[in-house]
Amino acid sequence: MKYDAILFDLDGTLTDSQEGILRSIQYALEKSGIVENEVDKLVPFIGPPLAESFREVYRMGPEQVAQTVAYYQEYFAVKGMYENAVYPGIEELLAELADRGKYLAVATSKPIFFSEKIIDHFSLTKYFQAIVGAQLEGKHSGKEEIIGTILSGIPHIPANRVVMVGDRKFDIHGAQAHGIDVIAAGYGYGADEELAAAGPTHIAGSIAELRSLLLG
Repeated sequence: MKYDAILFDLDGTLTDSQEGILRSIQYALEKSGIVENEVDKLVPFIGPPLAESFREVYRMGPEQVAQTVAYYQEYFAVKGMYENAVYPGIEELLAELADRGKYLAVATSKPIFFSEKIIDHFSLTKYFQAIVGAQLEGKHSGKEEIIGTILSGIPHIPANRVVMVGDRKFDIHGAQAHGIDVIAAGYGYGADEELAAAGPTHIAGSIAELRSLLLG
């Protein structure tokens, strides 16, 4: 196997979290006076920092962004984070990678407070040497910075032995900024066109394909 360290995104890569995230976004928007009935329009919110999406899509000012993110967290903390499921085959893949002595980490733009709870809820914590995410108020949420934090903790592993696995262009660009390979999780939430345009090293259309790339 080529890689000694594998960094995983969380939403759309390890877990199918769409239901909980979209319900949380709808709740937050409604509390902010915005009714969004077309749920499909909200799927692109999965992946990038929420504050950035609220600002760009709904042209919110700083105060409204902060309040809407707080509304999101209000629902997500109680219900949304558990309206979620681990993709079939992921735990088996993590177990096999861990058995082979690979360094495994989670690199997510989701606040670390929620990320750790979700990973622990699904009993996946034991597989990871590091879990790095944003601060609750949204600081340090850029994927390039998050990946950099993980890489700074494994200076003994050459960059050409590290790979990022994620389902959005933000994961791909973040990995490319550090000169590491990236596998696009085509089974996640990023559109095929988005992933192809970002230029990942590989695209895995299924967990089986991801397994082949990491263990083959």
